[in-house]
Amino acid sequence: MFSLRKWARRAALGTLLATTALLGGCASAYLDGATKEIPAAQFKKPANPAPVQVLFDFQTKGVANAQATALLRDRVLAQVKSSGLFSEVGANAVPNGAVLSVTINNVPMSDDAFSKGFVTGLTFGLAGSQVSDGYICTATYRSSNDAAPLTKQARHAIHTTMGAAATPGNATKMPDHKEAAFQMTTQVVSNLLNDLSQDANFK
Repeated sequence: MFSLRKWARRAALGTLLATTALLGGCASAYLDGATKEIPAAQFKKPANPAPVQVLFDFQTKGVANAQATALLRDRVLAQVKSSGLFSEVGANAVPNGAVLSVTINNVPMSDDAFSKGFVTGLTFGLAGSQVSDGYICTATYRSSNDAAPLTKQARHAIHTTMGAAATPGNATKMPDHKEAAFQMTTQVVSNLLNDLSQDANFK
């Protein structure tokens, strides 16, 4: 059942990843359909792939979120490895100094998450509510220590509904919020890697 205390804690944390534990089966997660995964086969592969160090950071409103970073880091590393854009991919520095920094910043798409949850609680779920979390993903690549950076950015969103809220348009229902976060990350990172591969300065 809905718990106002749990909803308030979710709003205070400001991250979708916390809702898995806080809301349990009371909330439904939907992955926005505007951003699609781009298969690695469509990336423009460099003639001579070079090794790269990958740095990943997940943020909540611009502040580092260590728990979410730890949850998603290995998945992002594996995705970069399978992209075919680099000869070697790892978390440690490489001889040529190449670095790919990937940051996902979770930002609220509305400022009234608490009030929406409050209304849903008072009506015991009869009045539905929806909260949307936006994700701004930025990738910055330097091919060497003295090279000019290449920066790409993509956006995504996950919607959370409670009570009798209508199904969000152009969205796919996910088994839970954790899987929604996994799919969101895969899709948005694939767009960054594709944009990077198509850049004429990417070598």
